[in-house]
Amino acid sequence: MEEAQSFLGMAEEKIYDPMLLADVNKAIARIGRAIENGERIIVYGDYDVDGMTSSALLALWLRSKGADCEIYIPGRFEEGYGLNCPALDALKARGTQLVITVDCGVTAITEAEHARSIGLDLVITDHHECRAEFPKANAIVDPKRPDCRYPNKHLAGVGVVFKLICAFEGENKTEEMFDLYGDLVAIGTISDVMPVVDENRELIRRGLRAINSNPRPGIRKLIDEVSPDCTKVTAAIVGFTIAPRLNAAGRMGQTDMSVNLLMTQDVSEAEMLASELSRLNTERKKLEAEMFEDAISLLPETHPEGPIVIARRGWYQGVTGIVAARIAERFLYPAIIISIDEDGVGRGSCRSFGSFGIYAALESCEDILHTFGGHEKAAGVTIAEENIEELRRRVTKYYRDKDKTTPAQNLKVDFIVEKPELLELENIEDLELLEPFGHGNPEPILCVTDAYITAVQSIGAGKHTRIRAEKSGRVFDCVYFSMPIEEIGVKEEMHVDVAFVPGVNEFRGRRSVQLLIEDIRSAEKNAECGMRNAE
Repeated sequence: MEEAQSFLGMAEEKIYDPMLLADVNKAIARIGRAIENGERIIVYGDYDVDGMTSSALLALWLRSKGADCEIYIPGRFEEGYGLNCPALDALKARGTQLVITVDCGVTAITEAEHARSIGLDLVITDHHECRAEFPKANAIVDPKRPDCRYPNKHLAGVGVVFKLICAFEGENKTEEMFDLYGDLVAIGTISDVMPVVDENRELIRRGLRAINSNPRPGIRKLIDEVSPDCTKVTAAIVGFTIAPRLNAAGRMGQTDMSVNLLMTQDVSEAEMLASELSRLNTERKKLEAEMFEDAISLLPETHPEGPIVIARRGWYQGVTGIVAARIAERFLYPAIIISIDEDGVGRGSCRSFGSFGIYAALESCEDILHTFGGHEKAAGVTIAEENIEELRRRVTKYYRDKDKTTPAQNLKVDFIVEKPELLELENIEDLELLEPFGHGNPEPILCVTDAYITAVQSIGAGKHTRIRAEKSGRVFDCVYFSMPIEEIGVKEEMHVDVAFVPGVNEFRGRRSVQLLIEDIRSAEKNAECGMRNAE
């Protein structure tokens, strides 16, 4: 009962002591000295949303302390992920004395040694998997360090930064830090698909509360740009509306645009940046669709039976990650998508599927890789073109040795609604107690069996389908997103079983129940449950 009350928000959720993080005292001491002495500090970030929110958060906080601070995010295409020696040289030449990494650095052994050799101090904050050898830095704050006692091993990079500043400020300032920076913590944690359980769930919940009560100008304008009638920002809205647009800047090589949006207090600037990010996101989606179709065309006609490794010269590197995710979701296997440049160097994005750990698989191939890094669900890799076939062979063998199961194709239904009257607005609203949803805490999937279809309508320029169905005198408004009407296989006057996520549709001030379809099939095939993919 106590655990259920805590989960539903009826008991105080535990926020762990940041002083449990290994090296946090060393990091506090070095950063404090830099602030006190007026040293030039560089926040060295990453070009994904976690990296951008981490960079913005730390820079905003450092400047609030009067620090001489700038953000440096390496060019996605010119420099790639993480620390690099030419960048460190350039930063040193500009008078930098301390570099603080966010969302990167924990495997940068060579780069850390170079920083030391040119007189640059280095504090590393990261959340990625560690190697056996640590970089030589003034401090390394990463909950995945084997010697770290911090209970939450799944903090996002922005979560690590937040805990660092909470440690610096002291326990009595934690609530103030949530008010100031909780929104950035929530956005970065959701965007990096960290598990929405334990402390992460509370970090996201408090961050969403900050967004809804007092949004910073850039976030407000970004929401207005896409959904001006939005009255409540949820984790889903962050994941499907805010994050893709912030990410678009990084994917299109214009990371500064998103960082500026997150940091600006100028409403006019925020409006301009939000509009430009939406334009970039449209351009990104076009490139992604083209690469996805091209990648599919390179696969054999038979369904893959193991990890998918696809490479091609000239692919746009900025969208390999999202294409890898779509390929993994489509075929239910880990996917690695590699773009090969004119020098024969492949830069790939890796996405896992199910419980398979993609980082460990890459570790087993370390001798044929230039570089790699990431975590169990997502990683990046650089590799010589001539080694790609060997990578494919080794990852496949590793997968077959480690994972003896067939990929699950079942859709798990949490509850079969036998009484349609339960699907009333008040009950659906009560499910909000289970939020925030996300990885590790998915939205509940319900099922109505033997419903009668009264109308089927194509919407969204043919991309989506609206279905009206009824059972026991109750009429249900259903929407099947990303499913054209011709691919559904049902029609009017059919009896069907519907698996769905219950939702609330708001239109012109009116709230009504809407069923967001996950799967639908003829009721005749299984009278008891009816879902071809239900278990």
